[in-house]
Amino acid sequence: MHKNLARAAALAAALLSPFHTPAQTPPLKVGFVYVSPVGEAGWSFQHDLGRREMERALGARVKTTVVEAVAEGADSERVMRDLAAQGHQLIFATSFGYLEPALRVAAAFPQVRFEHAGGYKTAANLNTYNARYYEARYLAGWLTGKTSRSGIAGYVAGFPVPEVVQGINAFAIGLREANPKAQLRVLWLNAWFDPAREREAAQTLINQGADVLTNHSGSPAVPQAAQAAFKDKGVRVVAYQSDMKAFAPDAQLAAVTHHWGGHYTRVAQSVLEGRWKPTPVWAGMKDGLVQLSAVDATLPAAVRDELEAKRRAIAEGRFKPFRGPLADNSGRERIARGAILDDAAIAGMNWLAAGVVGSLPGQ
Repeated sequence: MHKNLARAAALAAALLSPFHTPAQTPPLKVGFVYVSPVGEAGWSFQHDLGRREMERALGARVKTTVVEAVAEGADSERVMRDLAAQGHQLIFATSFGYLEPALRVAAAFPQVRFEHAGGYKTAANLNTYNARYYEARYLAGWLTGKTSRSGIAGYVAGFPVPEVVQGINAFAIGLREANPKAQLRVLWLNAWFDPAREREAAQTLINQGADVLTNHSGSPAVPQAAQAAFKDKGVRVVAYQSDMKAFAPDAQLAAVTHHWGGHYTRVAQSVLEGRWKPTPVWAGMKDGLVQLSAVDATLPAAVRDELEAKRRAIAEGRFKPFRGPLADNSGRERIARGAILDDAAIAGMNWLAAGVVGSLPGQ
């Protein structure tokens, strides 16, 4: 009896000792898979900024792993399978072509939570998330129409997936609202990240008369091409993904920027607190996931004020870029007068708006 009391007293003393440290809850291991190098700007860079913001917000509660420059297809499946096997409980697959590989890995690791950027399929442990980039693209097109001298804009595009098509069309709608005679010329890369081909496409568009460029690709090559042509031809650029001022200090007109930190923090918190569910996210300017940033401060005040009024109208839900009447670039009516496209029609967009010079590959 006395021995048991002595042991209990010793245990209590040990627990009260200043040298006793309670067992710590292990951090949530979070993996990020990127399709390109992180670099200093671009798609993967913006996702990595979001990852770092999540780390700052959650501190020791999370521990992250980054795997960059992972090709879509078999390579991405191998990387995600390795991350899951190494004990990562949450994996962000940040490229469109990672969807099917992520679904296969999710089926093999039902205890792991997967988040796929831009996907259109979910599973019990796989969710999708995306931004309404087209909202800021509309603003970028309108600003281009107000500033272009030639009335020709150039768009370097990756793959003809709906997300890219939405951006092209929203840009064209804004462009033609500002200048009804303007043209948007599109060149397709069939790649997300290929700096040499991005630069070559940009130069081709400049040669075709474009004096404002934009892109849906992963490197700073298009802004750099605009900067190289700024002095002689006055070419400007609306950067995409990141503020590209460092690469186009004179040429940048504005930037359509991505902001993932708040979203990544909320997702990780939901896993930590046991309330994660596969509920697709498609958020826009009002949620802060996409913005038109770094607008050239030397633009006329009237232009900047009208641009800001349009931004507020979109953020507050008072204006929708895809509203009728609107025809495609073959003249076929796509949105009737007074109608607004619903999310299902926007998500499946497979046509090009009036004012776009070019076609979708395979059509």
